[in-house]
Amino acid sequence: MLKTDYDLVIGVDEVGVGCLAGPVVVCAISFSNEFYKNSLSEFKGLRESKQLSPEQRERFAEKLSGQNFKLGVCYPKKIDAINIYQATRLAMRRAVKNVSSKNSRAIVLVDGNKKIENLKFDQRAIVKGDQKIFAIACASVIAKVYRDKMMKRYAKQFPAYGFEQHKGYSTKAHQDALNKLGPCLIHRQSFRLIY
Repeated sequence: MLKTDYDLVIGVDEVGVGCLAGPVVVCAISFSNEFYKNSLSEFKGLRESKQLSPEQRERFAEKLSGQNFKLGVCYPKKIDAINIYQATRLAMRRAVKNVSSKNSRAIVLVDGNKKIENLKFDQRAIVKGDQKIFAIACASVIAKVYRDKMMKRYAKQFPAYGFEQHKGYSTKAHQDALNKLGPCLIHRQSFRLIY
């Protein structure tokens, strides 16, 4: 059980920072102390998204759909304009702002080694937080499922790149497609696209 003086714990994680194509997606999800007391046992086995199969992620995302969460998304044009780090932080601020309650004391737990700048909440940055903290693991699962669905839709729009398989990451197949076809509209022009 979580022991905290806060009314809400907000977990924050991102997906897609290292991709060559597509958006960066952030999820901020909040949990009350009541949730930790009464509902935590329903999520046995939930871990950081990379440690789960696609089917497990889908199942946990569906179970979490009733929780209070918000997504922040920055698309390639914005990423190219302000850089991937700043775009990710912008998406984090948007997600946290939209999930928070003005009447509740909340602490934000963010995956990584840096806090989110310009955020009016107590917060902790936790290295490998998606592997250690339940709320952050939940955020990673929701963000991953949402972004994977986006990339599958992009795969229909740009079928030659294989986005449904690699989700925009720098795989050999993706690099081969870039070398043959060049970038499409969802590629990040500020990233080194040709190897």
